[in-house]
Amino acid sequence: MKLIRFGTAGQEKPGVIINDVWYDVSHLVSDYNESFFAGDALETLKEEISKGGLEEVSKDTRLGPPLARPGKLICVGLNYKDHAYETGAPLPAEPILFFKATSAIVGPNDDLILPKNSTKTDWEVELAIVIGKKASYVSEEQAPEHIAGYVLHNDYSERAFQLERGGQWVKGKSCDTFAPLGPFIATPDEIEDIHNLNLWLTVNGKKVQDGSTANLIFNVYFIVSYISQFMTLLPGDVITTGTPAGVGLGMKPEPWYLKEGDVVALGIEGLGTSKQHVKAYKQ
Repeated sequence: MKLIRFGTAGQEKPGVIINDVWYDVSHLVSDYNESFFAGDALETLKEEISKGGLEEVSKDTRLGPPLARPGKLICVGLNYKDHAYETGAPLPAEPILFFKATSAIVGPNDDLILPKNSTKTDWEVELAIVIGKKASYVSEEQAPEHIAGYVLHNDYSERAFQLERGGQWVKGKSCDTFAPLGPFIATPDEIEDIHNLNLWLTVNGKKVQDGSTANLIFNVYFIVSYISQFMTLLPGDVITTGTPAGVGLGMKPEPWYLKEGDVVALGIEGLGTSKQHVKAYKQ
């Protein structure tokens, strides 16, 4: 199943995609939030959808983030060997974890707003995991049963804020519009092999990232298990799993970053595509 949320920002309704057609399911589900993912609502929704009679939604409608603001947005850094190499960082012995403010979450095709005083805003195509069942001290073997689905994420990063201003990475990761999610959440049955998906990103039509989840240092199930040793993962929480090589920070001979007027497009096999137009911050 593919879950979407559509409508004006802050007033999105839940929907589904069936055979590439969008449908409104707001009469069946209040929202895709913690309570939805925690219970049997997904299975109930499938049963109700099978009865038919759903109202179609125009594809001209804005897509919002495909889940309501989660309790946590947890990021894994330097989780592809080629990305670690391009940034000059050593390969991590354990996953590098940091948080991204949930206020950064926007729809998949919403504009990217360059933060005030930004000079080094960068892109990162990433596979993100949506937790579907409370997870605390789970094993790697148990991890799949705690996953509700997967979603495309662009982990935008202001590198000067992140690396040159002291403290933790969160400052460079949490600016408004820095976490476009979607277009949809795909339930695990939609994905044949989560560890063999192509992911890519272009800037102004030039492909700069072209990788595969086969090259993750720490795989999806290990990540869920690992994080659950340090904190309880709640239904609807999002874990984003890292980016392959090709970010602006790693460009040779000199890094280059986004500017107003640029267009960023990205996608993951089986998880759709998104596009963000870059605009400058205005008071």
